[in-house]
Amino acid sequence: MTQVVFYEKPGCATNRKQKILLAEAGHEVVAKNLLTESWTPERLRAFFGDLPVEDWFNPNAPQVKSGAVNPRAFDADLALANMVIEPLLIRRPLIEALGQKCAGFNQSLVQDLLGPDKKPAETVACSRPDGTPCPPEKISAE
Repeated sequence: MTQVVFYEKPGCATNRKQKILLAEAGHEVVAKNLLTESWTPERLRAFFGDLPVEDWFNPNAPQVKSGAVNPRAFDADLALANMVIEPLLIRRPLIEALGQKCAGFNQSLVQDLLGPDKKPAETVACSRPDGTPCPPEKISAE
């Protein structure tokens, strides 16, 4: 059993399904709130590997969908600075396991965790294909 640190947007139905798949594959899933985590550009950068900068962004983030943020207009430093300020921009989930990190559920790390018989991108797609946003996250002071 591998411990999988799973940075999610609490309440996201897709992230819930993804965690279930990982747990069903025999892993211990440690869920963390992506929105309240203390991110630094350096720490966040480690999750993106060789992905193009535009793929670091959550395409369903309200600012991206509205056109207020154009992921193609960002270099790495500017993208990271904005994501630290506004974590909703970050492609999720962020996953840490087996000494590796990745962003998104369609990466090779996820395939390694699920095994060769599962196709993560086909198994769990966005729960809101009609484009409606997920319910806003209520962050309580703890």
